[in-house]
Amino acid sequence: MTRFLQQTQIRNRLLATLPAADFARFQPHLERGSYDQGAVMEMPGEPIARAYFPEPGMVSVVVRGADGTRLEAGIIGPEGMTGLALLHGIAEASNSVFVQIPCRAIHIDAGIFCSIIEESRPVHRRLLRYAYAFSIQMAHTILCNGRFTIEVRLARWLLMCHDRADTEDLSLTHEFLSLMLGVRRAGVTTAVRRLEQAGAVKIRRGGLGIRNRDLLLECAGDSYGIPEAEYARIINA
Repeated sequence: MTRFLQQTQIRNRLLATLPAADFARFQPHLERGSYDQGAVMEMPGEPIARAYFPEPGMVSVVVRGADGTRLEAGIIGPEGMTGLALLHGIAEASNSVFVQIPCRAIHIDAGIFCSIIEESRPVHRRLLRYAYAFSIQMAHTILCNGRFTIEVRLARWLLMCHDRADTEDLSLTHEFLSLMLGVRRAGVTTAVRRLEQAGAVKIRRGGLGIRNRDLLLECAGDSYGIPEAEYARIINA
């Protein structure tokens, strides 16, 4: 006998907060998997096979330029979903999407997902609200990259990781952070040391530990908070 995932057992907020009748449309088609760091969910130019609804952990959306330059454009955790192009009737991915902090995720076949949102305007509208909230996050990432120092940008990014992960210990190398922030590794090393000196983080072997979130918030200043508040307003409306 097939055992369906129960809504009360799901830790993705988009799925967990759907009205019961809407969740029932998804329920027979949902599966849960575990994904390690680096697991690929979408590749540019390739058909989107599944929509993923992450549980605690983090997924990165990375843009690649014609010259091979890569930069993180946004992050997704238990507040959201991948496969946003499907919401707009587009079947192919335009960016790389991969797991950054290991997680479990609920997934559904892309074709079935598209059928559900075509049949239910309320479900489609709700998921489009998340897509809009995600666009705000991306816009503020652009703002932060142009306005703030590496130290401030790193503090913001670590807070966003902390929001989505179940742990304060993050397995993130300086090389990886430099890719995510689009800066030289030396700049990341200096920024990490300053945050450690401020008492906000602790450098650990192979990663970082969030030592004091309040101090990290102080370091991030105005770079953090607006997308988070907008998500709460848009999704809870």
